[in-house]
Amino acid sequence: MDILKQNDFEEPTESDKELTDFVVSHCDRWRDYRDTNFLPKYLEYERIFRGEWAAEDKTRDSERSRIVTPATQQAVETRHAEIMEAIFGQGDFFDIEDDLKDINGNPMDVEALKAQLMEDFKQDKIRKSIDQIELMAEIYGTGIGEIVVKTEKVFEPATQAIPGQTGQAAIGVVEKSRIAIKIIPVNPKNFLYDPNGTSIDDCMGVAIEKFVGIQKIVEGMEKGIYRKVDIGTDSDDNDLEPTQEVTQYRDDKVRLLTYYGLVPREYLKQLENEGGEVVDLFPEDSVADDYADMVEAIVVIANEGLLLKAEENPYMMKDRPVIAYQDDTVPNRLLGRGTVEKSYNMQKAIDAQVRSHLDSLALTTSPMMGMDATRLPRGAKFEVKPGKAFLVNGNPSEILYPFKFGETSLNNLNTAKEFERMLLQATGTMDSQGMVSNGNRDGAGMSMAVATIIKKYKRTLVNFQEDFLIPFIQKASFRYMQFDSERYPSVDMKFIATATLGIIAREYEQQQFIGLLQTLGPNTPVLPLILKGILNNSSLSNRYELMAALDQMSQPNPEAKQMQDMQQQLALQAAQAQIAVSTTQAEQNRAEAQKLSVETQLMPQEMQAKVLASATKNLPAGNESNEFDKRVKIAELMLKEADIKNKSKIVELQMNNAKSNVVDMENQFLEKLATELNYGN
Repeated sequence: MDILKQNDFEEPTESDKELTDFVVSHCDRWRDYRDTNFLPKYLEYERIFRGEWAAEDKTRDSERSRIVTPATQQAVETRHAEIMEAIFGQGDFFDIEDDLKDINGNPMDVEALKAQLMEDFKQDKIRKSIDQIELMAEIYGTGIGEIVVKTEKVFEPATQAIPGQTGQAAIGVVEKSRIAIKIIPVNPKNFLYDPNGTSIDDCMGVAIEKFVGIQKIVEGMEKGIYRKVDIGTDSDDNDLEPTQEVTQYRDDKVRLLTYYGLVPREYLKQLENEGGEVVDLFPEDSVADDYADMVEAIVVIANEGLLLKAEENPYMMKDRPVIAYQDDTVPNRLLGRGTVEKSYNMQKAIDAQVRSHLDSLALTTSPMMGMDATRLPRGAKFEVKPGKAFLVNGNPSEILYPFKFGETSLNNLNTAKEFERMLLQATGTMDSQGMVSNGNRDGAGMSMAVATIIKKYKRTLVNFQEDFLIPFIQKASFRYMQFDSERYPSVDMKFIATATLGIIAREYEQQQFIGLLQTLGPNTPVLPLILKGILNNSSLSNRYELMAALDQMSQPNPEAKQMQDMQQQLALQAAQAQIAVSTTQAEQNRAEAQKLSVETQLMPQEMQAKVLASATKNLPAGNESNEFDKRVKIAELMLKEADIKNKSKIVELQMNNAKSNVVDMENQFLEKLATELNYGN
């Protein structure tokens, strides 16, 4: 085999030609299927979104107006903004499950890995690319992205010490290399796929065709990415252009076809058995033989015939670097249904009504004249404008006659408004004025209408998360593990989408929180939880600081708790002192009561003795008997009086005993209070 010189081009081998023919023939059939069924619609969807008019968009042959109403544009932008707010509105748009096993005995720092992945995504502008992909999904019905791995040069400021010179350093930049994972938005007009498949992995293959600058192809040849072939320019197909223009630029462009899918292994590498013969599993004249022993490959073809690259899938997971999702689900089909497709019929009706209204204005408002041509001066140029003088041969009122065709009806605009309401209803983008009928504008009707719209947005959000966002993050992380293993260790990570709610859904939940707060009042124990929910759904830039402050307010203050403990201790001491004083007073009351009881019991006997003694003393001589009887009666009266006083003292004693019982009850209460205070401490 002759060694090629450095300035020679590589000539394709027989296997290269067969591989190129295999890929190009299949892509040609797939392109025919796409162009027949979808391409005319895609082109019209783009014009509707951009507000551009084309002759094929006429609703009737006599139509003169070229206006394109913005109803569909509003619907697309509303849905797009809502989905993007739901994905990126809260900051982090994904999370990693913390169930990773330790690597070599060292625990995996999930938060650090997540922060590193988020930093790389920001540096590679992943959010901007996803924004474009989601917008194309709203327009065409399918969002498609191509994952590309690149090695980029990064220049960083650095300071280096100058050899041999102490204390001096040189200031400059250091060149470093980093692995960049990018996702390139793919227009469905540039996307080819096997119509037999219902997903990217289910298809035999998918392909992306587009025009690129020839300098990029030459640069790839210089770096060894592409084969060195005799490349030329080609720009015959206007359908591959990203947008529709009046004229397309045709210089220095190369038609590039990138194929990801299955190809026969023999086209890439001859499969031989031990005897050196090629293994054939099927007869050579059978159809099955062309599709036997297929292998995942990446094939790049320029200008429909030049093979630039052909290799087996180099990624460790053998996955295809293309992701697609449906904006709205169409079962058993790869392509989905977008907002423009939902609004298409109503958009055409609105345009027809508005254009007919504008066309009627040309007949009812523009000045038109009927005239006798025989009585005009020869060669006169008749035109109507302010200050214009008309020369006629005779009475002008008999020669000139202004007229118009009827009156322009306002029903056209009213009908267009009704069509617009139907369009917003079909796309689920109605505002608060149009979502509820005139007779049902109460709170319940508004809640039901808003809830229905939120459900529709959630369907689209689920499609995006499960079919696009999580697969992209997984594919990107696998490529980082493969090509940047120092920063990303090879572990089985599980990603979780953390997209929450869009603006409409969050405003709806805010109203629910506010209604709950009004019902429970400001003194409810769940007030911190309600306030935290309101802050979490808000769009305030400092909501996280406010939530942290709210959590800190909910926690007990150490100084306040210490002061409360001191107050409880003082209250306990005061209660114990009061118990001691009350106990002493009760004992004194009991002693006095016992003393009074004894004195009261002895008092009648003592009184009787004194009476008897006084009755027998100093009796007059000769009249002792009468005087004794008189004294005895007086003594009896005194005894009765003393008995009455004694009974009054008994009543007083009973009252003192009752007071003592009350004091005992007070002491028991104070002892119980002291016990509870001790338990609280």
